[in-house]
Amino acid sequence: MRRAVGALLACAALFVTGCSAAPDPEVTFYADGDSTVAAPLIYCDEVLKQCGDEHRPVNLDVRPGMPVQVSVPGSVADTPWVIIVQYVNTETGKESIDQQAFTDGSQHAYTATPPTSKDRVAVIEVQQIGAAYGVDQQGNPIVDENGQPQLVTRGIWSLQNSAT
Repeated sequence: MRRAVGALLACAALFVTGCSAAPDPEVTFYADGDSTVAAPLIYCDEVLKQCGDEHRPVNLDVRPGMPVQVSVPGSVADTPWVIIVQYVNTETGKESIDQQAFTDGSQHAYTATPPTSKDRVAVIEVQQIGAAYGVDQQGNPIVDENGQPQLVTRGIWSLQNSAT
């Protein structure tokens, strides 16, 4: 009897964990010998109907001139995603932004390399694009100057340089 109850409980536990939703994807940032894993600031389903818990940006101390490697899981890489990097020049305070989009499902990592040895990575934001698009009050798609619908971000992960 005990063995049957134990087997039943084990099967019940397996059933419950098998039916639970997959955890939100995490993005890994690596720089200057350290790494950190970021949960999404916000993460929604493909059509932005249901969104999960909100998290905070992660911090990493990155010296001027040092690159930051960003690694996204397959569930992000298999969809269109964008990386936005803000650099700050440590001498002049001038800011610059670099943005890259990946749409073919083959890019799982990106290295943000400062333009000069005096520049440092200040902020990195990874955005996963959803299947939804922006609409106006009448329900019509919002389009860009080329007539393409404005896509909506379903997930955002962020790194802030704690040294800036």
